[in-house]
Parts: sequence; structure tokens; C-alpha cells
Amino acid sequence: CGNIGSNMDIIDYYKWRYATKKFNPDKKIPISDIEIIKESIRLAPTSYGLQLFKVIIIENQLKKEELRKFSYNQSQVSDASHLFIFCNSTKVFEKDIDSYIENKSLSQEIPIEKNKGYGDFLKKTLLNKSSEEISEWTKNQLYIALTHLMTACASLKIDSCPIEGFDTSKYNEFLDIDKKSLSTGVVAAIGYRSESDNSQYDKKVRKSTKDIFEVD
Repeated sequence: CGNIGSNMDIIDYYKWRYATKKFNPDKKIPISDIEIIKESIRLAPTSYGLQLFKVIIIENQLKKEELRKFSYNQSQVSDASHLFIFCNSTKVFEKDIDSYIENKSLSQEIPIEKNKGYGDFLKKTLLNKSSEEISEWTKNQLYIALTHLMTACASLKIDSCPIEGFDTSKYNEFLDIDKKSLSTGVVAAIGYRSESDNSQYDKKVRKSTKDIFEVD
């Protein structure tokens, strides 16, 4: 079978990465690696396959510095090479489902009529849910995509730091996404660690395997 990497390679990636506290602001991620990271996010699983989120990528330095003001002045926001801002949908529209059914039919080469029943099921299930229900549901799914980003970054020896400490309303206003029925859910700063970041030398603190897992 194909072999992308050994099991030990995967574990080594997870041991290598840490929540980077200080980035080297002068070192930028190559476009080719950014494309790999984007593809890893695109391939992340989502509920019903609907992918009800957008990712806004910020590389403009002035914009990063402005967003730092809304992020409790965390230096990672301005010093990272790129910010990946994960925004979840706050409402599901009929057009979202129609677009998915069309894409599913084309991708799997299935007549669209055969997928109509599934589309009707999705509409019946989702279109009457409240904005609060949809927001909670879609925001939870952002973290699956975020994990794909962090794993892809580690495999490329790119550092990352997931960030939840920010003013959501200020981010939404700055990004002008409220009118698009989107809201900022989580942010990932990615780049390359600074040599002065002492956190990279800290031993990971994790519970033991026996404390986490129970086999029944």
C-alpha cells in the first residue's frame, strides 16, 4: 500500500509542534507550502459534507497589526507569516444545499435527480434551525479543519498557534463578514518560531495514556 510516512513520523510531528509564543516576523512561508495547507483544510471532513465555513488568509502586515489590537495584543497575530481566520456560517440557506447537491452529483458522476431526495432531507433538517443552533454546530466543525491545518503545518516544519483570545465582534466588523452570515470562530497564526521563544524547549505536559484511554 502507499506510504506517505511511517507511524513514527506522524508521532514525531506531534512531538515537534507546540503552541508557538514568538514567531520570527522576517521569515515567510513559501506559497507552495501555503497551497498544501489550504488543500489540507479543504479536505477536512464536515457534517453532511456541506463545508459551512470560510477561511480568510491574512498576509498583509498592516492588517495583521490591526487585528492584533482585537486579539489582546498577542504578538503571534502580527509576527506570524500568515493568519488563517476560520469563519463559521451562522445560517444555512437553500442555495448552500443546492450547491452541495450539484457539486456532489458532478464529483461522483451521479444524475442530480438521484441526489434530490438527500437534498430535500438536508433542507428539512437544517433550514428551520435557529441561528444559535446553526452557529454552535458549524463552529464546532471549524476545529476539525483547524486540526488539519496544524497537522499539515507540523509535517512541513511550519509552526502554528491556535488562538481563541480575540474580540469576535471586532474581527467580524474588520473583516466585514456579518452581512455574509459568517462569524469568526478560531484563528491560527502560522510561521516559523523565533529562537528567543523559550516555550519551544519546554517538555510537553500531558496525562499518561492510561489516564486518558479506557478500553471496554
